[in-house]
Amino acid sequence: MDRPPPATSANAALQALMCANFPELDGALMPAEAVLQGSVSLRRLARGRTLFAQGQPALAFYGLVAGEIEARFTGLDGTVSVLEHVQAPRLFGLAAFAAGQAASYETLATQSSQVLVIDPAAYAMLMDRWPGFARALMAEFARRYDGTLRLLEASRHRSAPERFALALAQLRRDRAAGPPDAQGWQTLRATQAELAAVANLSRQTVNQLLQQAQAEGRLRCSYGQLHLRIVS
Repeated sequence: MDRPPPATSANAALQALMCANFPELDGALMPAEAVLQGSVSLRRLARGRTLFAQGQPALAFYGLVAGEIEARFTGLDGTVSVLEHVQAPRLFGLAAFAAGQAASYETLATQSSQVLVIDPAAYAMLMDRWPGFARALMAEFARRYDGTLRLLEASRHRSAPERFALALAQLRRDRAAGPPDAQGWQTLRATQAELAAVANLSRQTVNQLLQQAQAEGRLRCSYGQLHLRIVS
């Protein structure tokens, strides 16, 4: 049964999301006015509901509190390409909002989800009144841009195993559920389909590479997760 995520306050959700995405802000006091002015709100999405459409003006940016959001792009020929399966806690929709542009992709819930909606007033307050937020946001933009460039370079010039390794490294940076355990295994919140999308490889090719990595003891798979063996 697809159950709705547990309720939480907008204030608590915003603080938790920001500190999860920007660890350098952990312990820094968030300006409470952002919530008191009603410029941050929580929205529930049923499975299959669209949050924003491709080409729609970006009037806010978002944080996933619970559930999963699929980001996908529809080409001129109608072909749909999945860009990412966004997992909580994760900010998304930042680039179009910050640039004042229309969304270049659409997002919909793949399961019952809870999304934090952060409007321009809250964004301005966070930028102006939360010490360190602007620097943390700039660093996050730089990380995502660098990751995009690496994947673009890999998709054009690297072999399938090299793309596979780079995609795992990218997912490890973005989706690690925590540090490696005592045996060196680190859990990544990512599916095989998402790995294929990030690596720009077919699912068949990714499945073959996963089988090889599992046979070599470097990787394990479970529902909605990948477990990577980290060798120091």
